[in-house]
Amino acid sequence: MWESIKTAFRIPEIRKKIWWTVFLLAVFRLGSYIVVPGMRSFDLGEHGLFSLLDMFSGGALSNMSLFALGVQPYITASIIINLLTVVIPGWQELSKEGPEGRRVLARYTKYGTVILGLVQAFAITMNFRQAMVDPASVGSLLSIVLIMTAGTVFLTWLGEHISERGIGNGVSMLIFAGIVARFVPDAVRTLQTIGEGGTSPIGLLLFLVLSILIVAFVVIVTQGERKIPVQYAKRVVGRKMYGGQATHMPLRVNQVGVIPVIFASSVLAFPATIATFLPPESGFIKFVQKYLYPGQPIYLVIYALFIFLFSFFYTAVTFNPMEVADNLKKYGGFIPGIRPGRPTAEYLDKILTRITTTGALFLTFIALIPYLLGPLTGIRQIGFGGTSLLIAVGVAIDTMKQIEAQLVMRQYEGFIK
Repeated sequence: MWESIKTAFRIPEIRKKIWWTVFLLAVFRLGSYIVVPGMRSFDLGEHGLFSLLDMFSGGALSNMSLFALGVQPYITASIIINLLTVVIPGWQELSKEGPEGRRVLARYTKYGTVILGLVQAFAITMNFRQAMVDPASVGSLLSIVLIMTAGTVFLTWLGEHISERGIGNGVSMLIFAGIVARFVPDAVRTLQTIGEGGTSPIGLLLFLVLSILIVAFVVIVTQGERKIPVQYAKRVVGRKMYGGQATHMPLRVNQVGVIPVIFASSVLAFPATIATFLPPESGFIKFVQKYLYPGQPIYLVIYALFIFLFSFFYTAVTFNPMEVADNLKKYGGFIPGIRPGRPTAEYLDKILTRITTTGALFLTFIALIPYLLGPLTGIRQIGFGGTSLLIAVGVAIDTMKQIEAQLVMRQYEGFIK
């Protein structure tokens, strides 16, 4: 592996991509420590409703920095646009029109990012007004909201440049950098919790063993896939024969990544966002704190149910068995033992349902890890969660595979054998 890394740095094109990515990630981390004018750094403490947003921003929300919102508004806008593409016929046609159609949908996503950024920035500023230098100033409130939104737009631009000129998916790399930057503080916080809570040696040992097993489990499932054999029929063009080769169609166990977790967290955070606009004595706020606060039994049940159901829904949005079957038939491909057309679509749908069920249960378990490990080990507060672990592992593997592809193109041995 180390030899492969040295080889990657010897190739000018790959070396340039890597250093460009590192430079842009350094810009992101630098901006995460520059506090927004008119705000002070603020300890989130037990504000679990904003923990996901703080994770995506790499702790920038805790610092009340320029990038406090991170790329969360962009991710949410992307999910909404993807869902609306299925519902709105005009947008569905745009998605099939190639690069031009995708550019139009990308523009809609950016508009949605700005709108969601303004709403989230206002909600956060109102919720943490004690962090404002001048809480009574409307001008200060407006400038803070605009600066935070502008920070998200800049991060979106940064992510696009990493995707185009660097290594890996830009937005994913920004999230990955934030998670890695938070790892040490989160680990320290967890150790402090262990020290203060009087955790028994058995509880500590159980925590360490379970943590190692969970990491291994995430890596295995993230790389897990079902390979569907595909055979292409031979065809004669002039005096030459084409086709006839055998290949496979990979269906990943976790087909949708962490999108269902993000969606479920965003939906359940919406009532809390509404609550920030209401007076403190409002009954709705008391209802949210009692039932829809992270860690509450009802919250966990709804959270798990949303993740499980949305895994199926988003899989159906991103993978259409009938469309795949038609494309196979169009290019002379077929699954051995299965007739082309509708029988192929039904077969793929059956396989996909089984895989998605496994992936949905996996995602649900990973998302609930912080709430499950506490009672099992006696540790009251765990600084890192399953979602961040899943993102970190997924991005690391995808980036390694992309570098490997660059090496293979130049006939070098890759990272993953």
